[in-house]
Amino acid sequence: MGKYLNIGNDGFAAIRKGIYVDKTELISFINGTLGTTNKLTCVSRPRRFGKSFAAKMLCAYYDKSCDSHALFKGLKIAEDPSFEQYLNQYDVIYLDITEFTSDAFVKGTMADVVTNLEQQVIDELCTVYPDIPRQDSLPHMLYSIADATGNKFIFIIDEWDALFRENQRDTFLQESYLRLLLGLFKNSGKTDKMIEAAYMTGILPIKKYGTQSAMTDFREYTMTAPKKLAEFVGFTEQEVRQLCTDYHMDFSEFRKWYDGYSFNRVKSVYNPNSVIEAIRNEEIDNYWTQSETYESLRLYIEMNEDGLKEAIIQMLGGAKIKIDTATFQNDMTTIRCRDDVLTLLVHLGYLAYDIKNRSVSIPNEEVRQEFVRAVTTGKHTEIANLIRGSDQLLEATLNMDCDAVAAAIEEAHKAGTAPAFYNNEQALRSVIRVAYISCIDEYLRIDELPSGHGYADVVFFPKKASALPLLLVELKWNKTEKSAIRQIKEKDYPQILKDYGGDILLVGINYDAKSKKHTCEIEKYQLNSKSGGGIHT
Repeated sequence: MGKYLNIGNDGFAAIRKGIYVDKTELISFINGTLGTTNKLTCVSRPRRFGKSFAAKMLCAYYDKSCDSHALFKGLKIAEDPSFEQYLNQYDVIYLDITEFTSDAFVKGTMADVVTNLEQQVIDELCTVYPDIPRQDSLPHMLYSIADATGNKFIFIIDEWDALFRENQRDTFLQESYLRLLLGLFKNSGKTDKMIEAAYMTGILPIKKYGTQSAMTDFREYTMTAPKKLAEFVGFTEQEVRQLCTDYHMDFSEFRKWYDGYSFNRVKSVYNPNSVIEAIRNEEIDNYWTQSETYESLRLYIEMNEDGLKEAIIQMLGGAKIKIDTATFQNDMTTIRCRDDVLTLLVHLGYLAYDIKNRSVSIPNEEVRQEFVRAVTTGKHTEIANLIRGSDQLLEATLNMDCDAVAAAIEEAHKAGTAPAFYNNEQALRSVIRVAYISCIDEYLRIDELPSGHGYADVVFFPKKASALPLLLVELKWNKTEKSAIRQIKEKDYPQILKDYGGDILLVGINYDAKSKKHTCEIEKYQLNSKSGGGIHT
């Protein structure tokens, strides 16, 4: 077993000894690409989303220097018709690009990192194939071996884009790296003769030049378009439910903290690293972002792009923001507009992308906390003040201080909604979502809840084990706050809450477009179970 050529199955063996979710059906997908025109696969995922786990699994399966039957026994791939046909049948070249870049940084040899990579792999190839004359480049060496022996290679490249991410301004180094990749994977007849398949992982999709990808022969599966590989982005809801059952954990908390990524083929995908860490520690917490640094998030959300501040405010309030992902150049430096920033945050895992509606949102509580940290310690003072003001708004609401509530919503309006769009109850509802950001910690918010003889505009349900009252918010436009309270009573909105049993605050909010003022009325009600769910003061 070598360091780069045929590294064996120790990595996957270590993974199997821990808390393990069976994702071996990915092997079946790759088996279907071997030797075909679809044999080049590039998968981009955020950090801590299982990219390296998949790479080590594929190494263990294809590497002909080891016997991996026992490792895959009982797993899904073992039942696949292709399992025995390709198991441990190939020379596998495994490259972790972060290893090369980190080593070059320490030694001060970054300018030579691509050359050193080639020569180290060639050294191992010469050891395994001593009868093949040494060549000056890795593509030439592989072609000579394939030509003489008929053997084809499988490439597994982990963190393929590390060089672009860590050397963002070194265009000469980037171009030399791209030339190596093009020599391996875009050399028509030579590539077909020496490469049986390639599987690359990274955070970013393949770099664009203008509107074209640098390596058009790769089939890409990204956070904006995972296609057939959506179930391998993270853990599915069924997988997380099973883990929670096996380890006696509260599934509803896992959904709140780690769910939120949704795709056409799989509607609910969970952050895999955070799920595993929560089970291992027997405690729900922020694990994924602890492995990152919020400085990286803060760097991008502080970019002075038109509309970015407003988009962040709206998303913190739970909204989805329409974006165009097509302009993003798949790097961290060519940022031209707000949508480029938001698309980059999708690839980094900080935002979830809804391909059907072409919109982004903050996926879960874990990431939301990171956004709050980033904006409250960064340069967006308006957002920081809004979040701090939200704490005061919630306190004022609970204290039934109507004037303070109206003033706080006024500030949220100024900070979070462009005046041109602030012209109806829907826009007012958007402001309310933003103004009550702090409620997310203690409440579950439901918009337009069917209740009684209509729809309650916004209802904040206290989370379990909370002694806080339920907030039932009704909105009015160019009417009065008292008419909002009256509508709640006349249409019997609290009827749907007849089994709730706790305190309720009715909150009526009106906006007068002429005076541009918000007004508020708050009443305290308690459900009377003896009268069939009626309400009384």
